Amino acid sequence: MAWNLLTELRKFPELELLAVLLNEGWLAEELRSHDLEVRIIEERRLSFPRLLLAVRTFLREKSPDVIHSHRYKENILAFFTRGAGRNRARLVATQHGMPEPGPQGFKLAGRVVAWLNRHILSRRFDRLVAVSHDMRDHFIGPLGFAPTRVVVIHNGIDITDDRNSNGAGPRSQMVVGSAGRLFPVKDYLLMVKIARELCGEGKIYFTLAGDGVERMALEGSIKEFGLAETFTLKGNVEDMDSFYCELDLYVNTSLHEGIPMSILEAMAHGLPVVAPKVGGITEIIADGVEGFLIPTRDPRDFAEKCLLLQRDPALRMRMGLAARARVEGDFSAPAMAEQYRRLYHELAG
Repeated sequence: MAWNLLTELRKFPELELLAVLLNEGWLAEELRSHDLEVRIIEERRLSFPRLLLAVRTFLREKSPDVIHSHRYKENILAFFTRGAGRNRARLVATQHGMPEPGPQGFKLAGRVVAWLNRHILSRRFDRLVAVSHDMRDHFIGPLGFAPTRVVVIHNGIDITDDRNSNGAGPRSQMVVGSAGRLFPVKDYLLMVKIARELCGEGKIYFTLAGDGVERMALEGSIKEFGLAETFTLKGNVEDMDSFYCELDLYVNTSLHEGIPMSILEAMAHGLPVVAPKVGGITEIIADGVEGFLIPTRDPRDFAEKCLLLQRDPALRMRMGLAARARVEGDFSAPAMAEQYRRLYHELAG
């Protein structure tokens, strides 16, 4: 999302952009290659107080009008480095998903950080951007945020010409895929159970791109269910365009989502989607149009829709075309960037 946003914002000549990142990596390299200014302040080498001091010193030199942050640590850093008086930067944070529980051994620390983050966002930030209306309702309702502080800007992606090339003709096999962090909130064990339901239905293969703390548990379940020949864990994938082009169908199994970039990317590649009826997913997909929304967490219900799309290639193609059109019309990176640009101008006066 940050990549899509920054590369679109650079097209507006009145905006001077600077990306402050806490580690080197793909994002930093790609931003530099597009002539965007990047400053790396390595979090792994600094204690939090020293990290805070380094960020504060650097931002005081730059004196930004707006600071836009994206995660817990970055939100806290933004607040403590915003400056004061006339030089005080306006603060914007984007909330990409609902809060997730921390690791088992850090429950107390996680709760403290979550409370501090929520307190700062609700009382000290000028705007909180929720990526879905469902998330905005949660922040205004149960969490008590002021309605005037929370706005909705849907995520947007760069629409490429790469599309799924498997076509609508009869196929001897179908490839079902998903992509994301292998974390509990994504519930990829459900995807493994869906594969188990379909293991006797001909050549249906599953592939999952991503890595994380759940990998070993998933490997164990794949082995336990006898799916080693039909379910592949690909790990981190650099060329996601090629990954999507290998698929016939995209499956999401998350317990909750904002506006998931992976679903938008799959739809932009002309893939129908089978996903749970949760969170912001319902703002992307109309059940029976761009794919199917499943109201339960029963793997048999997901498997039923996957099997339907395997047996009806014309339906698969029709839904894939509708998915592509939906993203082109409502979830493009230029549309997202224009809304953020207006927000920055509003806050900076």
